[in-house]
Amino acid sequence: MHLDSRVAIVTGAASGIGAAIARAFVREGALVGVADLDLVAAEKVVAEMRSGGGQAVAVQMDVTDEQQVSRGVDAVVTAFGGIDILVSNAGFQHLDTIADVSFENWKRILAVHLDGGFLTTRVCLRHMYRQGRGGAIILMGSVHSKEASVSKGPYVVAKHGLLGLCRTVAKEGAAHGVRANLICPGFVRTPLVEKQIPELAARMGISEEQLISDVILRATVDGEFTTDTDIAEVAVFLAAFSSTALTGQSINVSHGWSMG
Repeated sequence: MHLDSRVAIVTGAASGIGAAIARAFVREGALVGVADLDLVAAEKVVAEMRSGGGQAVAVQMDVTDEQQVSRGVDAVVTAFGGIDILVSNAGFQHLDTIADVSFENWKRILAVHLDGGFLTTRVCLRHMYRQGRGGAIILMGSVHSKEASVSKGPYVVAKHGLLGLCRTVAKEGAAHGVRANLICPGFVRTPLVEKQIPELAARMGISEEQLISDVILRATVDGEFTTDTDIAEVAVFLAAFSSTALTGQSINVSHGWSMG
């Protein structure tokens, strides 16, 4: 087991990519805090893990709330005796052009991605530094951490910001044996993307099938969606890596959609 007895917390872990990562971590022997705004859904994921012999706890967490973040991480530390891995995954999207997006929606997107990434990273770093056993910070970026798309301006800006946070934490955390890396998924068919498909197709005046083949997957090498399992396996690899040789990196998992 690559993560035997390491303690991890995954945000946005009640569904989609976050749930897939949490399940993969448990499979590899980690003790996992399943953090999500939806506590009931998080508890269902935890119940499933426990039924298979895994060790996990559910914590309710609004990643934009400083006190909730601190309480949630502290609860995981209390339950399992420390923190070794953070996966800051919570996020959402809102489609609008820069000319049309409201300030409220702009702030909401940046708050969840950037404030959430900062708040969870900061509290986990403090625990990791005190423990003195190193650790892994994994931030969930996107191919939009490096490239832009129309109608996704706030999301693109937020994901670019996470790349800067990752690189800064990699330099600051090195003296403490803490690594920081950014996973940059391509298009994963999560509920978030499923919601976008009809919206974007209507905006562009094309069918959903055309949108998928001619727009969303056009730049991939094989016309395939990335899967949440693909992302989870990369997260396991980054969490288990044994030295700071691999830190400050952004890893594209996009079927070649982005190669930068």
